[in-house]
Amino acid sequence: MSESSQSEPVGVILAVDPGRFAEVTEAVRRAGLNVTGEQPMLGTLSGTIAEDRIPALEEVAGVAAVDRDRTIHLPPPDSPIQ
Repeated sequence: MSESSQSEPVGVILAVDPGRFAEVTEAVRRAGLNVTGEQPMLGTLSGTIAEDRIPALEEVAGVAAVDRDRTIHLPPPDSPIQ
């Protein structure tokens, strides 16, 4: 078994061609992306994928950019953490 097959999943956000959204979505799924969010009007997809598979996403026609998901979770206003 190769080392790359044990890569941990990471969150990613993809900028895709909105005119080819459905086609690109299916192609990135075949490349290994577990799609967790679709925003066709904005041309973005979010999901998780093994880190070593990110280059496969970048190769899909219609994918303009692949970035790590850097979502920040803020505490609610009444939280003791300020």
